Amino acid sequence: MKQSLFESRHQTEWDQLARQLDQLERSRNALQDGDFPAAYRRLCHHLALAQARGYSSLLVDTLQQLALRGHQQLYRERSRLSLSLSAFILAGFPRLVREQWRFVLAAAAMFLGSLAGIALLVYWYPDLVYSVLSVDEVSQIRSMYDPASGHLGRAVERAASEDWVMFGYYIMHNIGIAFQTFASGLMFGLGSAFFLFFNGLTIGAVAGHLTQVGSATTFWSFVIGHGAFELTAIVLAGAAGLQLGWALIAPGRLTRGEALRLAAGKSVLLIGGIVLLLLIAAFIEAYWSSSAVTPATKYTVGALLWLLVISYLSFAGRSRHAPE
Repeated sequence: MKQSLFESRHQTEWDQLARQLDQLERSRNALQDGDFPAAYRRLCHHLALAQARGYSSLLVDTLQQLALRGHQQLYRERSRLSLSLSAFILAGFPRLVREQWRFVLAAAAMFLGSLAGIALLVYWYPDLVYSVLSVDEVSQIRSMYDPASGHLGRAVERAASEDWVMFGYYIMHNIGIAFQTFASGLMFGLGSAFFLFFNGLTIGAVAGHLTQVGSATTFWSFVIGHGAFELTAIVLAGAAGLQLGWALIAPGRLTRGEALRLAAGKSVLLIGGIVLLLLIAAFIEAYWSSSAVTPATKYTVGALLWLLVISYLSFAGRSRHAPE
């Protein structure tokens, strides 16, 4: 194809892209035009054709300048997204948790209160565990945490190379529980309250029973590490669900739809941070919790992880210079 025909076919597209770049370079806003990446890819294709066909250096240089400017704008957008994500993790998420402290406190009372209460009752009255768990479930749990089993926290013994499979399983399982606890808040908060109590009773019954039968060391040393992130995530998922329910119960001067929309915006942001906590929890559970490390070491690391999570949610983002 002759250069003149090539230029006539694509000059309008190049001019349009140049105007887009002029506008983006004058603005500090992040890239908004969804057609820009596709236009940039077409320009790169045209540049490659011009070079391969030996078109004039003037045309090639012009397209190269456009391609360079386009690359800079795409890189700026990725940088802004990266900065926004970092700001959310380092400051935005813990600030949001503190902002919703009433719902967090209510969720913690439901979950941790039911967990501690049933754990003590099962420890004092061992047969009570069968009111929460079936006989088969109790038998399986005792086998998993038997000090002599050789496969701590696992239903069956597995090779270390299969830890990544369990990592994926823990991610899906834990995120499923968190989403269930959150989304059920649309039932005027009753669904979230139910799952907070249900999960608290289940975990507490397991903890009380294993402590009572002499598997306390294996159980507590297994859960203390990833529990800092996993249990915190369950509480926060419940808080996000309770916030949805409260918007429906007490919308104030807003309509229920408007109140729910506002609450959902904050709750969805909370879920983003919760997913991060659950990813960390799954990694620790798959690669650390079931490892053959001494209980004393696991207790020490677990205590440090709990301190890290509590400090992060309590203090991150309070500085005047914290990212916005």
